Amino acid sequence: MAATAPSLPNDILIHAPGVREAAYWHKEPGGKVVCDLCAQLCKINEGHVGVCGVRKVMGDKLYTLVYALPSAGHIDPIEKKPLYHFHPTTRVLSFGTIGCNMRCRHCQNFEISQARPDVTKVQGLPANYLQSVPPEDVVSLIERTGAQGIAWTYNEPTIWFETNVEGCRRAHEAGYYAVWVSNGFATEEPMREIAPYLDAINIDVKAFTDNFYRKVSNARLQPVLDCVELCLELGIHTELTYLIIPGENDEPQEIRNFCRWVAEVPGDLTATHFSRFHPDYKMMDKGETPAKTLEMAYAIAKEEGLKYVYNGNIDDPAREMTYCHHCGAVNMKRRWFDTTPLFKIRSVGDDGEKGAFCRECDKRLPIVLPKDAERRIRPSIGVIQSIYDACVPDHPLRK
Repeated sequence: MAATAPSLPNDILIHAPGVREAAYWHKEPGGKVVCDLCAQLCKINEGHVGVCGVRKVMGDKLYTLVYALPSAGHIDPIEKKPLYHFHPTTRVLSFGTIGCNMRCRHCQNFEISQARPDVTKVQGLPANYLQSVPPEDVVSLIERTGAQGIAWTYNEPTIWFETNVEGCRRAHEAGYYAVWVSNGFATEEPMREIAPYLDAINIDVKAFTDNFYRKVSNARLQPVLDCVELCLELGIHTELTYLIIPGENDEPQEIRNFCRWVAEVPGDLTATHFSRFHPDYKMMDKGETPAKTLEMAYAIAKEEGLKYVYNGNIDDPAREMTYCHHCGAVNMKRRWFDTTPLFKIRSVGDDGEKGAFCRECDKRLPIVLPKDAERRIRPSIGVIQSIYDACVPDHPLRK
């Protein structure tokens, strides 16, 4: 939601919770501050914010306004991200903040993505209504909620990089996984910094034309494609989502071009998810994606040689299952977020690494498993919980 209230004065804002000097910026000779965190590369005047709304210039320095300030926290099934080939059936502690470096007209989380922390009111609440969850608390929260990892999701994780790079590092060093759900608009240097601590990412490729990105999302296509290729180069488990919007990015040739790029991109790009659109935000005039359009996209992806393709946001269990790309046998059944693994689990290395193998042909499947997979991987019901509900009663979270 766009801010309509006046901005808080800098001398008050600079002492507010969540405000600290930002990473990745430089000052131009002319005096403007350039944010180098994402591909918007915003040139920001004194007292103004970048496109994301959460990085502001005060006193010739760039500050983040949302350090350790999540707007939402839940325990999600990993399949919700969606990540279908990474630690299946596990539960992940999930946080998002406010703001976004894109302006998608169809955003399904616009209440938080279009909010601003430097205004006096956001949806009727004081500007400091967000509750602090510092990165040093991430590991204890994972343990107390019974999750197996941390996800930065709901809005774009790049824009509060300072928080989640530290959170990812702490989770990773404690033996938990860390994932992003991202629009893929980050620049190269931040991605290289976080890569050692980022185990998986789902990148939303919103369309396969630059015109769509400029018109609908106030962004560009090429930086997203570059980010996908960089994640693969860095060894981050990568899955893609393509939300099909009627009349905007649903032409068969555009979808074919996207699938051909996926098939040819260097690296191990495991899964492609086509997702059903529903009307939201500034695209209430659009109808839901017809089931036949999703089926068309699935068929094109298979024609172009993509091995693991899924249709989401629609009740279609046949298109949610994981089929072995060697023999076609079903190795994971899904319905929405409920998941039943059927594959075999075996050790594949001296360090305890586990591999998934087809239950029929015994060929290895491209599924990342935890080292304790025999204990962790069980049929699951995809329940979503508030972090407060998930904590054990005698150790409540601070409110």
